[in-house]
Amino acid sequence: MMDVFCEGGATGGCLSVLLATRALASVFLSVLFLQSAIDKLSDRSGNLEWLTGHFASSPLSGVVPAMLTTVTLLELAAGLASGAGAVILLAGGSAALAIWGALLSAVSLLALFFGQRLAKDYEGAAVLAGYFLLALFTLYLYSI
Repeated sequence: MMDVFCEGGATGGCLSVLLATRALASVFLSVLFLQSAIDKLSDRSGNLEWLTGHFASSPLSGVVPAMLTTVTLLELAAGLASGAGAVILLAGGSAALAIWGALLSAVSLLALFFGQRLAKDYEGAAVLAGYFLLALFTLYLYSI
């Protein structure tokens, strides 16, 4: 099994497989959450209209605007922290910001999962499980 990817032989710039996997997982979370947050920011009224209908019969029906703002801020923070953390990590810096990004990603997904379950959108909630596992796996990668 190869422990490093090397350019120009063993003396060139090398990137460990673990470092590459950590960075790729963080970049994936960054793309996932930045795209989602940007969509919510650029089409807030459309998202609000859809979510209002989606949660009409749930206990969350009266707090949809606040919920949308909270989820948008969580997703934006998760995406920015994950992306900046990956860049810092690849530049040889600390993994701290990437770890915060993965933690915020997991919290964001729990918030989304909670909402989907209360709205009785069980299929939508099930889709989130895979993303949640990726966030947990990313946290695990930073623990080893």
